[in-house]
Amino acid sequence: MPSPTPARRSRRTLLRVTAPAAVAASLVLVPLPGAFAAPSTGAVIAEVYGGGGNSGATLKNDFIELGNPTGAAFGLSGYSVQYLPGSPGASTQWGVTPLNGSIPAGGRYLIAEAPGAGGTADLPAADASGSLALSATSGTVALVNGTAALSCKTAADCAADPRIVDLIGFGSAVVREGGGPAAGASNAASVARGSSLADTDDNAKDFTAGDPTPVNSKGAGTGTPGGGDGGTTPPVPGTVRIHDIQGTTRISPLNTKTVTNVPGIVTGVRGYGTKGFWIQDPDADADPATSEAVFVYTGSAAPTVKVGDSVLVTAKVSEYYPNSAGGSQSVTELTGPKTTVLSSGNAVPAAVVLDAATIPAAYAPDNGGGSIDNLPLNPSAYALDLYESLEGMNVEVRDVPVVQATDKYNELWVDARSADPRTGRGGVVYLGYDQPNTGRIMIQSLPPLTQQPFPVANVGDELTGSTAGPLDYNQFGGYTIAANTVGAVKDNGLQREVADRALPSELSIATYNVENLDPSDGPAKFAELAQAVVTNLRSPDIVALEEIQDNNGAVNDGTVDASVTVRTFIDAVKAAGGPAYDWRSVDPVDGKDGGEPGGNIRQVFLFNPDRVSFTDIPGGDSTTAVDVTGTGKRTSLTASPGRIAPQDEAWNTSRKPLVGQFSFHNKPVFVIANHFNSKGGDQGIDSRFQAPTRSSEVQRGKQAAVEQAFVAKLLAADPGARVVSLGDFNDYQFSPALQTLTKDGVLRDLVNELPESERYSYVYQGNSQVLDHILVSPAFKQQHVRYDVVHINSEFAAQASDHDPQVVRVKP
Repeated sequence: MPSPTPARRSRRTLLRVTAPAAVAASLVLVPLPGAFAAPSTGAVIAEVYGGGGNSGATLKNDFIELGNPTGAAFGLSGYSVQYLPGSPGASTQWGVTPLNGSIPAGGRYLIAEAPGAGGTADLPAADASGSLALSATSGTVALVNGTAALSCKTAADCAADPRIVDLIGFGSAVVREGGGPAAGASNAASVARGSSLADTDDNAKDFTAGDPTPVNSKGAGTGTPGGGDGGTTPPVPGTVRIHDIQGTTRISPLNTKTVTNVPGIVTGVRGYGTKGFWIQDPDADADPATSEAVFVYTGSAAPTVKVGDSVLVTAKVSEYYPNSAGGSQSVTELTGPKTTVLSSGNAVPAAVVLDAATIPAAYAPDNGGGSIDNLPLNPSAYALDLYESLEGMNVEVRDVPVVQATDKYNELWVDARSADPRTGRGGVVYLGYDQPNTGRIMIQSLPPLTQQPFPVANVGDELTGSTAGPLDYNQFGGYTIAANTVGAVKDNGLQREVADRALPSELSIATYNVENLDPSDGPAKFAELAQAVVTNLRSPDIVALEEIQDNNGAVNDGTVDASVTVRTFIDAVKAAGGPAYDWRSVDPVDGKDGGEPGGNIRQVFLFNPDRVSFTDIPGGDSTTAVDVTGTGKRTSLTASPGRIAPQDEAWNTSRKPLVGQFSFHNKPVFVIANHFNSKGGDQGIDSRFQAPTRSSEVQRGKQAAVEQAFVAKLLAADPGARVVSLGDFNDYQFSPALQTLTKDGVLRDLVNELPESERYSYVYQGNSQVLDHILVSPAFKQQHVRYDVVHINSEFAAQASDHDPQVVRVKP
């Protein structure tokens, strides 16, 4: 399976999960006890604050703020706002504040309520005033068409009262909308809707806690009294600019602070998945370390602004880590925004061009494994610092090579530098931990696919023209262009490779990770994988398959037998014109070998009995360790097939090596099929911890040591033993695990005998890298070995598996 990939996907990535039609058709919506009949379509309650004048409060008064998401003014004559304590008794009455005037189209309306004894700041000029003493932590506020006090004391009774236009319960309020009250209100925090004022009639979902941000009908908020006359003129930019928010490190100097009326031009809008928009200040400062753009997160509400709008945003500055546990970079963002559109149709700031002239060759500063969050950015020295200094800004790449094909999430990778070391087929090759290839950038389409279809491209194609948009960051791709415009694909005609034929005197042995194969995958996948074995690998004599699942795949019911899966594959090979393979394997213990829960992945040997024979030796099972017996030409396994040290802690929750003894031209050949533990849990290349920690290496190092000792024991018994160890080792040719496996020369890694430009079997985050290997013992002389990685999957948008197979032809 893939190397370091955290589980997809967090709230900050594009949502890609849809219910199957059969499931969706069966869904029944059941009203919750606190649900109201229909969301408000006119005026709504936008914010409630009951901590005014309390200990720790800045504002002197409680307040209620109304909002109007519509395009017409909403008259309030004859309306009121009313308040009920969170746990009303039999004698508790609703308090009433009558209203007048109107809420402007798209605007707000501020109601000042009772003051407390403390606080240091006045509210903006209120549109209405009352004397309601709201609780700071628990209560219910209703917007009512009428001024007579309500009488309902339960959520159900209030839901039935047609006079109630909107209602919010917060804290532990009994009366509320939806499944629960809004959380987090306190002396220092209000509860407020997002900037779009979306109303789903679920207070817990619609409202979030944050710093109080009262705004009146003139658009004036705390500390920003319009033109200086208490809020009778349009709002003006505050004193804080985006570069002040971003600062010169990865963490904002204003983190957790509320900023008021921050100006910017909208450069990108995301109305699905992670909802929000980017704004950029066209008046940049002179410091290259400070970004001039920031993401405005609107929560569950789709943003209402458009690209080219000039806006003022009042919001809280936050640092969001898309994958904190995995060490991701932070994203500076504005949350809980209140947005004022000043004008539309403005030109967006010119894009910064990313290319070899702007992207440094060095990737990141080394902080001894510690966080680089607070290190001063040096964008001229390190690519990660450059990208951080451009976070959220409008950027562009032009005429760039595609280095990872379009995937099922409608993403692809390009090399913006076009100067990193190339593969022979157009990718960038990963040759060392200190050579991460700094120009790799993910491309995602910002508009929905219905508006801008995403291009389908293979490695080696070219994305021509301009691809431009805000520079985003996500946990699965690092820095990403959220593209408003995507260039056209120039197809460079990448072809799937075909291996050379083996000579009659050569034994051909292949490895292929078939990516969680089970019968439910259907005939098409089996046929595609089988055709590759026959056509592209030339029907090898022995094929080691990785990730064969049991007969019912991910169904977690204790099944471990995989005979149906294997037989289906063998039949597909024969239907494709291949040989009638026989097979051997050892079933794992249920749930003990890792991989997809319920799937019980394992390695399987296929072999062509017309070309090679399998030496069956009884005694091998899921928990019994295979050993070596005899010496010289009588050297043999104690069980075939068998598993190497299956109860050693090195193999905990991981696949145990499968070893089999074959005979070719009356000479024994020992083959070990491997699938080492994955890279899950490693910090990514783009981690905020530099150099990143690769914690998964520890277990692979132990696994390599166990297997190396087994091979060494074989060679001690017979120095001329013919051993082939192959499979998905989930690690690089330069990794500690592979260095351990080849220690003392017991095995040599054949990928190192290929030209550097051909050393890859997998593509991850734009890097063509080695995860699969074939290693051979010294008995196989270099002149008697022909080895090839057969590139048929990893570089293509259409893949039967995410791994490329490999094949070696040897003369024993």
